[in-house]
Amino acid sequence: MKLYYMPGACPLATHITLEWIGRPYEAQAVPREELKQPAFLALNPVGSVPVLTDGDLVLTQSVAILEYLAEKHPEAGLMPDDLTGRAETRRWLAFVNADLHKAFGLIFGKAAFTREPAAQELLAEGGTAKALQLFKILDRQLEDREWVTGTRSIVDPYLYTIIGWAYMLKIDISALRNLAAFHERMNADPGVQAALKAQGLI
Repeated sequence: MKLYYMPGACPLATHITLEWIGRPYEAQAVPREELKQPAFLALNPVGSVPVLTDGDLVLTQSVAILEYLAEKHPEAGLMPDDLTGRAETRRWLAFVNADLHKAFGLIFGKAAFTREPAAQELLAEGGTAKALQLFKILDRQLEDREWVTGTRSIVDPYLYTIIGWAYMLKIDISALRNLAAFHERMNADPGVQAALKAQGLI
């Protein structure tokens, strides 16, 4: 298997998952300027990471990649065996991907929506406000839990990655103690440390 990524971007979630699985893999950083070049567009016509290759399979989109890895390696215990547990995992994975990540898309991708500086600022402010609202929901979900769903799953590295973006952007989430404790636990995880080191983030 081979993961194509940009350091600190959403493929960090897949990188951590690969470390948790503990099977051999390759990881290749893709410079931003190469994302729209023909060689990379042949892998992903959208021109974005992550991309995971596994033999003849070329897979894009974080949710699809994370679920594929969890289902291919059930021994890692990152997707529950029971129907209800899988549904809950997919629920929170969708929440992090389709809601929380999308809010940050308004911050990071504001220039794609408008060239007007004032409008860009409004988009970023709206994205920040939405992210804070969603982080509060996750903080409540983490009450008396070490992991988002109660057991370690593919949701956790994705949330960890996005919390890192909040810290990078200096979004004040200091009042969300459960979220902060989760982030600290993840920071101490050997698989997380290995992925961060591989991406040059520590």
